[in-house]
Amino acid sequence: MSVTTAETDLPRTNARPWLALAILALPTLLVALDSNVLFLALPRLTAELGASNVQQLWVTDAYAFMVAGLVITMGTVGDRIGRRRLLMAGMAVFALASVACAWATSPLMLIVARGVQGIAGATLMPSTLALITNIFRDDRQRGKAISIWATCTFTGAALGPVLGGVLLVPFWWGAVFLLAIPVAAVVLIAGPMVLPEFRPEQARRLDLVSVVLSLLAILPVVYAIKVLSLGNGSVLSGLVPLAVGLLFGIFFVRRQLRGDDPLLDVRLFANSSFTLILTALALAGMILAGTALNVTQLLQTVLGYSPLASAMWFVPMGLCMAVGTMSTPALTRSVKPRTAIIGGMLLSAIGAAVLIVVNGDHGAWPIVLGTAVIGLGAGPMFALGIGLVVGSVPPERAGSAASMAETANYLGGALGLAVLGTIGSAVYSSQMDGVGSDRAQETVAGAADEASQLGSDAAAALLKTAHAAFVSGLNTVAAVSAGVFVVLALLAGVYFQRASRTSGD
Repeated sequence: MSVTTAETDLPRTNARPWLALAILALPTLLVALDSNVLFLALPRLTAELGASNVQQLWVTDAYAFMVAGLVITMGTVGDRIGRRRLLMAGMAVFALASVACAWATSPLMLIVARGVQGIAGATLMPSTLALITNIFRDDRQRGKAISIWATCTFTGAALGPVLGGVLLVPFWWGAVFLLAIPVAAVVLIAGPMVLPEFRPEQARRLDLVSVVLSLLAILPVVYAIKVLSLGNGSVLSGLVPLAVGLLFGIFFVRRQLRGDDPLLDVRLFANSSFTLILTALALAGMILAGTALNVTQLLQTVLGYSPLASAMWFVPMGLCMAVGTMSTPALTRSVKPRTAIIGGMLLSAIGAAVLIVVNGDHGAWPIVLGTAVIGLGAGPMFALGIGLVVGSVPPERAGSAASMAETANYLGGALGLAVLGTIGSAVYSSQMDGVGSDRAQETVAGAADEASQLGSDAAAALLKTAHAAFVSGLNTVAAVSAGVFVVLALLAGVYFQRASRTSGD
C-alpha cells in the first residue's frame, strides 16, 4: 500500500517510533476505558438525573454501539482524508463530547453525548492501528507494537471502573468523563510533531448508504431486546422495532453482496472457521461486559461499598484478565492454543458458576473470586482470537478480517451491557412487582431513594426486598454466562478440529 504523504519518509531515530507508539497508546486506552468507566457512577447519576431503567442502559450502550457500528466506516474515512488527520479530529470531538457528558442535565442529553463520544471513538481505533502498521516497518517490531496496542485495549477496559471509582470520591459523577481532556491535550499537541501522515493512493469509496443501513439494523434490534426483556409496553412495541432492524439487516447484507467494494465483506462469513472464532470473540466480550456491569452495581447498591472501595474490589478481575492475556504467549509454548483457549473458557464457566450461588451474606469475597476467575480464563481467547480470525482467511482479506474482529469485540461488549443488563433488570423488576413505587420497581437505586423518605421499618423492608431482587438478577446473569462459556469451549473445539483437518494433521 503506497503512501502519498512525504512525512512518512522523515528520518527517524530508534526512539521515535516508540515515542509515537506511546502517543498512540493514549487514545487506545481512552476508548477502551470509556466503555466501562460509567459502571460505578451509574447509581449516583441514575439518582441525580432520574434516569429510568431503559435510559440507564442506553447511557451505557450508546457509546459502545456507535464505536462498534462505525469502526469499519471510519477506517475508510481515514483512507480518504489521512489517518493522522482523522485521529486529530476524532480526539478533539471526543474531548468536547466528554465535556458535554460531564455536565449533562438530563438522561437524554447524556445519551446523545455518549453517542457522539462513540462516533469519535470509532475514529481513534482504526487510525491508531493503521499508523502503528505504517510506522513499524520491521515485522518483528511491528508485532511487538501491535501486541502493546492490544494490551492497552484490555488494560483500559479493566482500569475503567477503578479510575471511575477513584474519581467519584472527591468529585461528582460527571468527573469520570473528564479523563479525556488531558489525553486529548497530549495527543493534539504532540501528535502533529511525532506522528506521520498515512493515506493510500487508492482509497476506498465511502458507501454512506451502507453506513446508515448498518446502524438502522443494529439499533432497533437492541431496542427491541430491551423492551421485550423488561416488559415495558406491549409485546408489539418490541416486535415492531425487531422486525424493522432485521429488515434493514437484510437490505445491508444484499448491498454488501452486490457492491464491488463493500463496506463489510460479508462473504467472509461463508468460511465456517472464521465465523466460529468471530462469534466466540463477540460472545466472550458480551459476557465480560455484562457481568462487570452487574457486579459493580451490586458492590455499591447491595453491599454498600463506596465507589472507591467498589473499584478496589473490582481490581482483581482486571488484573487476572491482564495476567491471562499477557501470559498466553508463554503458555502456548507448553500447551497447544486449543488447550489454552478451551481450558480458559471452562475455567471462566467455573468462575461464573460461583456467581450463581452468591447471596451477599458473605460479603464481596465470593463475588470478587468469581469475577477474577472469569477474567483469568478469558485471557487466552482474547490474546489468540484476533490472530486466529486473521489466520482463517486468505492473506488478501486479512485487513477486512482484522476490522471485523475489532468490531466484534466492541459489539460483543455493547450487547453484553444491553442483553445481560436487561436480563438482570428484568429479574429485578419481576421480583419487585407490587413493591414500592414505579421507580423502586425499575432500579435498586430508585428503591434506595424511596427508602430514604420512609420510616426505619418500612425502609428496611423495602431495601431487603430490593437487594434480594437485585442479587437474583445477578445469579440469573451468572447462569447465562456459565452456559455461554461452555458453548464457547465447544465452539473452540469445533474450530480447532476443522483447522486440524484442513492442515492435514
